[in-house]
Amino acid sequence: MTLILGIETSCDETAAAVVENGRTVHSSIVASQIAIHQKFGGVVPEVAARAHLQVIDAIVDEALAKAGVSLSAIDGIAITQGPGLIGALLVGIAYAKGLALASGIPLIPVNHVEAHVHGALLGLTQTTEELFPCLALVVSGGHSNIYFMKSPTEFELMAYSIDDACGESFDKVAKLFGLGYPGGPVLERLAREGDPKAIPMPRMMEQKDKLQFSYSGLKTFMVNLKNKQQLSEQDVKNAAAGFQEEALGQLVRKLETAHHLRSAQCLLVAGGVAANQRFRAMVKERLPRLPAYFPQLDYCSDNAAMIAALGYQHFAKDPKDPAFHRLDWDAFSRYQFS
Repeated sequence: MTLILGIETSCDETAAAVVENGRTVHSSIVASQIAIHQKFGGVVPEVAARAHLQVIDAIVDEALAKAGVSLSAIDGIAITQGPGLIGALLVGIAYAKGLALASGIPLIPVNHVEAHVHGALLGLTQTTEELFPCLALVVSGGHSNIYFMKSPTEFELMAYSIDDACGESFDKVAKLFGLGYPGGPVLERLAREGDPKAIPMPRMMEQKDKLQFSYSGLKTFMVNLKNKQQLSEQDVKNAAAGFQEEALGQLVRKLETAHHLRSAQCLLVAGGVAANQRFRAMVKERLPRLPAYFPQLDYCSDNAAMIAALGYQHFAKDPKDPAFHRLDWDAFSRYQFS
């Protein structure tokens, strides 16, 4: 049994978790900052960093206590290295480095976007051999990526957004219509009462052979729609339904192309947009022969259980790797495509 303590502070959630063998969650504690940032209509980086600093120690203590273990029982500490808000990242990294230095416990830096994929694996009983190779889609915040994965730690980037990401566009459109933050859940609720065909939407990145995402054009269409006419309450619901259908439809179209190009045993879908029930239905409708696994709702948004899960996979390859006792690495805030 290997226990990993995960710590996550990449954006507006301070989180800690204890996970066994990369799949079994013994505790997952998340302190959300949504209420803090709502009045700004989005995350303010400096405010987020200060909020992390205020609660991180208590969150880690709570995660250990809920798991019923002391720090001495932990085999490794996994911490988000990036991408994310640099100030927020540094709070978690400095804390984790101090914890590792004081305790002598190995420290495992983890890529936040890649870790989201492992959120979909939490609680699954299927073996690694049954799941890999697979396709993985991460739709979280500023990231819309498709990966081909030969193993739990091999990520070959197949597709990414050339401008706005899917989740980002939901937030921006919701803000445009004065619907509040975060935008995904409120647009999904309105879409249930709207007609997705009432307002024709432009189809972005229509070329089937082009494995890239783009949401700026769809967002601009919504800006023009809002500005050129007075919209009734039902019009707004119809616009939400049409926008959601096309935004999610683009994801599914690119998944179909990726599946045509690469042979995969399953599809792992992760990130905040993975919580959208219409999206889950669309994936099953359009890719019926490809088994799809979505995270439990608690693990769709940012959390530390997914950080611990990917940390375990890196650690399990060589627990004695001296790299896990090095503390001279830094955070990275931009996603690396190379």
